Amino acid sequence: MAKLNGLLKFEGTLENLTFYKSADGHLVRTKGGVSKNRIMNDPAFVRTRENGAEFGSIASSGKLLRNAMGPLLVKAKDGKLTSRLVKVMGQIKNMDSTSKRGSRNVAQGLTDPNAKLMLKGFDFNARAPLATVLNTILSVDGVTGEINLASFNPMEQMRIAAGATHFSLQAGFLNLDFATGVFDLTTSDEVIYPLIQGAISPVLTPSTIPVGSGVNFNVLLIEFFQEINGINYILNNGAYNVLTILKVE
Repeated sequence: MAKLNGLLKFEGTLENLTFYKSADGHLVRTKGGVSKNRIMNDPAFVRTRENGAEFGSIASSGKLLRNAMGPLLVKAKDGKLTSRLVKVMGQIKNMDSTSKRGSRNVAQGLTDPNAKLMLKGFDFNARAPLATVLNTILSVDGVTGEINLASFNPMEQMRIAAGATHFSLQAGFLNLDFATGVFDLTTSDEVIYPLIQGAISPVLTPSTIPVGSGVNFNVLLIEFFQEINGINYILNNGAYNVLTILKVE
């Protein structure tokens, strides 16, 4: 695979070259390879089929988590979230010690407590990791989903988006069953604070406890706003918006 650096950028196939656009720019690769029919039926490609099945499984698991987080995720994500999440899901799949090769999956992998730790601290927006935006201590109640933030001064303990006059905090409590695809997401009220000197000690409590027998995720969302004539407008770039998994049980 090579990168196309010329002035003329195009997509498509020319003789044995395929030109396409990706997140990394305009790329070119050669055509060819083994036929799909041979890959699906030739015993020599059994490992390829197994790897393909497991990759499909982890990709589906990543998509399921993104969908379940939808109302929050739309406010804080980056362009490479899908690939980053697939990488983590692949590591969790590898923790499945009971399924046969080709059938290992995320649901079974998460029965290992160490697999849950792989998702703890995951930032859905890599441009704004929680640790670089907010500098205070957080505690999470795994039963109620309540998030407590230690007393902090936003003007001194936050990395503030350019032009922002306000910010908001919101807790999310998700129960997700990766085996069945069933999920339930509840949230706290979104509380908006002015960016002024002075300490605050927010307590964020989800409206209800999510129903389900899957894995519980506690997440925190931080957004930035600009007030104009008494109305708070969401900053469009979202570069500093945070959505982070604080706890997985």
